Amino acid sequence: MSVARFIADQRTNYRVPHTITCLLLGVSLSWFYKWRGRPPTPRQQRRADLDAAVAAMFDDAKGLHGSPRLHADLRAAGWVVTEKTVAESMRRQGLAARKAKRRKGLTKQDKTAPKFPDLVNRDFTAAAPNRKWCGDVTEIPTVDGKLYLAMVIDLYSRRLLAAATSLRCDAELCEQAIKIAVAVRGGQTKINNVVFHTDRGRPIPLEPSPSSASI
Repeated sequence: MSVARFIADQRTNYRVPHTITCLLLGVSLSWFYKWRGRPPTPRQQRRADLDAAVAAMFDDAKGLHGSPRLHADLRAAGWVVTEKTVAESMRRQGLAARKAKRRKGLTKQDKTAPKFPDLVNRDFTAAAPNRKWCGDVTEIPTVDGKLYLAMVIDLYSRRLLAAATSLRCDAELCEQAIKIAVAVRGGQTKINNVVFHTDRGRPIPLEPSPSSASI
């Protein structure tokens, strides 16, 4: 790094007046002003362009991307740059990725609803297929918005029996997942006495009609 660049960086990054830095380093103000009036070198111009691109992509990502993901974004945009260089650019500009806040849960328990007995009793194993099923709903963030995924697995083999997606987290999504699981296992007559357990700790025996099951 040149002396003039060091003086300029002290002023930009740390708010140290260039008059003080020049005095401490024993260089004249006229020399620094002459250097500042020069056009940027190709290396300086590339660094300025890179800083601008990093700042723009960081803003587009709403501050959620760190240097690895910004590096991938820049490479996709045609930049030939290393992740270390991207990290240095972020450090120069004071850019730090923030963690996205995640919701603690998708549903709120209805305290007025009847309590179901715990038929699983925290034993998430099964001696045979179609004895115990588990279900869950998760939220998947996408560039177009939130997507909700409902799943059903058989605790005997841990096999995924069904996966249904929807733009809404509602009973219809959960019902669709159960219908798929019942179809995969041969129909309603094959799933009598199956215990279905949800992540809310409310297991229920499945009735012959899966549409009446609640998750």
